[in-house]
Amino acid sequence: MKLKKVLGAGLVIAASAFLLAACGSNSSSSSSSSASNSKTFTRMEGDTIQTMDPSTNTDAISGQALIDTMDGFYRYNGKKLQPAIATSVAEPTNDGKTYTIKLRKDAKWANGDPVTAKDFVYGWRRTVDPKTASQYAYLYNQVENAQDIQSGKKSPDTLGIKALDDHTVEITLSEAVPYFNGLMTNPAFFPQNQKFVEKMGKKYGTSAKYALSNGPFILKGWTGTNNSWTESKNKDYWNAKAVKLNAVKVQVVKDPSTSLNLYQSGKLNDAILSGENAQQMKNDPAFTPRKQSSVFFVEMNQKTIPAFKNEKIRQAISMSINRKELVNKVLGNGSLAADNVTPQGLMDDPTTGKDFAKEAASKDSQYTTYNPKKAKQLFKEGLQEVGAKNVNVTLLGDDTDNAKKMNEYLQSTWQDNLPGLKVTLQNVPFKTRLTRSQNGQFDMVVSAWGADYPDPISFLDLFTTDNSYNNGKWSNSQYDQLVQDSKTTDVLNKEKRWDDLMQAQNIITEQQGVVPLYQRVEAHLVNKKVKNLQYSPANNYNFVTTYIKN
Repeated sequence: MKLKKVLGAGLVIAASAFLLAACGSNSSSSSSSSASNSKTFTRMEGDTIQTMDPSTNTDAISGQALIDTMDGFYRYNGKKLQPAIATSVAEPTNDGKTYTIKLRKDAKWANGDPVTAKDFVYGWRRTVDPKTASQYAYLYNQVENAQDIQSGKKSPDTLGIKALDDHTVEITLSEAVPYFNGLMTNPAFFPQNQKFVEKMGKKYGTSAKYALSNGPFILKGWTGTNNSWTESKNKDYWNAKAVKLNAVKVQVVKDPSTSLNLYQSGKLNDAILSGENAQQMKNDPAFTPRKQSSVFFVEMNQKTIPAFKNEKIRQAISMSINRKELVNKVLGNGSLAADNVTPQGLMDDPTTGKDFAKEAASKDSQYTTYNPKKAKQLFKEGLQEVGAKNVNVTLLGDDTDNAKKMNEYLQSTWQDNLPGLKVTLQNVPFKTRLTRSQNGQFDMVVSAWGADYPDPISFLDLFTTDNSYNNGKWSNSQYDQLVQDSKTTDVLNKEKRWDDLMQAQNIITEQQGVVPLYQRVEAHLVNKKVKNLQYSPANNYNFVTTYIKN
């Protein structure tokens, strides 16, 4: 979900030594913990919620808020997939193409309405309807008739989902999907209350009062643009007895030194660190590195900059980045240099058990290895091939201090290593960057993606020719076919599907369709009194059983 599920490029760069010296004298583990002496969990985000509409959400911050306040069929409790509105995790029939899901009868919306099978049918149809313009509609592609609906050939009511009765949903797929149950935890598949959505109209999801919960918490205090909000316990939640917290309070913090100060003063139970802050506190008992299924990468717009259609120029841009320096000296939070656009930890080789990303890197890491001499040569040859003496581009990024410093690093390394490349920086608010990226209003942009489900296709599918998230418009027909084969003809053959995905990964890495930067490891300070804080394969918290020990 994740980044974008566009994730912000903030929370990454070091703060000044002066600020660190000012706040680094106290141990976080022994600091005042007034926030933890209650049933309120206090945490931070790098930016504000963008929407609470499950159909149009694309970013990780909004996705977390939706998971906190809503339930779909299932919910991750750590790495374990558990029933939520469903009474059990369904086993498919009909060669993996049919799912019959029974729903619990005690689930309610916050307005008192029961959660029924019709709510899932309505929510799914609304998401795939072209009028909704959901960027996540492609996740439905293997649901019967979904692609024809999205292209306007069929009506949304032909989608392969129906309510057999008030508490039974039947889903029909066009092809089997090995990761289907895990995919159901994405908010794009959550139910929606038709009466409420239609009453709110265009205001639906734009602030707390225009959102409706059926989950463990109810969103309060979010006006649509403000930098703090509260998620209060939903007393009518079907599993309310399991919810120990009375509230989750969230504060937007964009400055890394501020997050450390807020933690040490007891105003945050969970703070995100970066740069020197993270390095300074890495031996603290509260230090918690969270390896995420998220990769940051640079997208190059082939429509605005025709030179980016040249493979050598793209390869040169990649090989001129010292990723180890980036993660160790600029990020400093334990993040991993990325050899390809798929992160570690998503899939193991069905034959050897080797990690997908690591095996791919063993074949094509030369395209992401720092090699300034080779990069300079490739860039020179690329310019000759496109008939240009230089390339002038603007790198789009967020307006936080952290994002600015990261982009300054990229600007410096590119201009130092690639004579003829001039990079201008443009820093805009997070929401503006998302909009401009989606509308193709950029030359280069640092983007990121977090896994919607634990499978490499969550990343590789993004860069197929017609995918709505392929902002840079890189295209390769062989790549497209391999991705398609992995989802159709080879979907039930583990070995063939693995080969399809591996070949696709090798193609996009060799051609540098996008330039991978790093796999994020997010450095946290988590108060030791916080217990049972579960973290999912899709990089989301589950606060249902979290509690604070006094």
